Amino acid sequence: MTYDAIIIGAGPSGTSAAAILAEYGHKVLILEREKFPRYRIGESLIPFTYGPLERLGLIPKLKKSHFIKKYSVCFVQPDGKATQPFYFFNRYDRDTIAQSWQVLRSEFDQMMMDNARERGAEAIEEMSVTELIKEDGRVVGVRAADKSGNLTEYRARITLDCTGKEAFASTRNGWRVRDPYLNKVAVWTYYKGSKREPGIDEGQTTIAFVPEKGWFWHIPQHDDMVSVGVVAEGKYLSRDGVRDPKHMFEREVKENKWIEDHLSTGASTGQYWITSEYSHHSKHCSSPGLLLVGDSLAFLDPVFSSGVMLALKCGVLAGEEIHRGIVKGDLSPEHFAGYGAAIRQGVENMRKLVYAFYEPDFSFAQVIKHYPDAAGEITDCLSGDVNKDFSQLWTRIREFVPLPDELPYGVPLAA
Repeated sequence: MTYDAIIIGAGPSGTSAAAILAEYGHKVLILEREKFPRYRIGESLIPFTYGPLERLGLIPKLKKSHFIKKYSVCFVQPDGKATQPFYFFNRYDRDTIAQSWQVLRSEFDQMMMDNARERGAEAIEEMSVTELIKEDGRVVGVRAADKSGNLTEYRARITLDCTGKEAFASTRNGWRVRDPYLNKVAVWTYYKGSKREPGIDEGQTTIAFVPEKGWFWHIPQHDDMVSVGVVAEGKYLSRDGVRDPKHMFEREVKENKWIEDHLSTGASTGQYWITSEYSHHSKHCSSPGLLLVGDSLAFLDPVFSSGVMLALKCGVLAGEEIHRGIVKGDLSPEHFAGYGAAIRQGVENMRKLVYAFYEPDFSFAQVIKHYPDAAGEITDCLSGDVNKDFSQLWTRIREFVPLPDELPYGVPLAA
């Protein structure tokens, strides 16, 4: 079976790329290990997801959905004192990127999958890719097993690794590296019936701080559910020697009065998740016959909810670049140098803000107090407008806190 493109994984990056390629008339196959709908974390869409979603034709569907509308972000100190909400419409157009959504990923990802299929992509669920097929140093397809273990071989001009944090190809190729600093632990659950803000603030994302630069996310969802979790250094979360996720979560709830109050009227659904050391990068974005897309290329910290935005942006750009390559007859790794550089620029810009956030005694308010006009650039980067020249902003922030050197990753690996 031969295709123009095989896509491993049906998350936001994979289905974005598939929809773009299928729209252009290319023969596309998505191979997804799980049966949809399936659970995923990463539920808060930041403003600049609007562009990729508009390109994919999904804005009308999202506007008709029951997903909670998100207009703002709020920050809360451990004593419960909250900032005024930061409204996106104070900087952006009210009718477009100033309003986003808090999604349930099982439903959002199903919407993405359906959209790719509607545009002509073929998708097979419960099909696990077991290996990349290589000939003369080039990936020419994959072998995959169905749930009964039966193997099938699929071939394509190019294969896209969209396997998320599993990073199928970069792990097997030895390209995957951890971020030198961003190795936090997250523990989370879901509450039903807990408090949320009134009116336009009902869907705001709240970041509530706990000691040692730890923080809670509080994300209201539809059906009276709230996604809530805590992120911190592992040594902080396991400081009493107990590694049970429920114990860690319930102990940290008491470290922030706002979180404690908002969860006081609700009840956990009973299941707790934990993940650690999730920040990673791939040394290369492509090799002959292979392209990495979304989290398989790079995944940052969840503090600014950039993951889905970067995945969507990456998937749309990958689809467009592959289409151009097919038209030109050039799908060499070098063809994707611009793609790799663009994604890396966005990751590095967001990464600098994340590093600054975790520095003790630092706040963006310090920078804005000295440089009031920096507020706009900070807002743009936090909102996902990451492919801009922020060199003046980084110079200013470095007066207060060290920022990391850019990592030399994401370049193509030539034949």
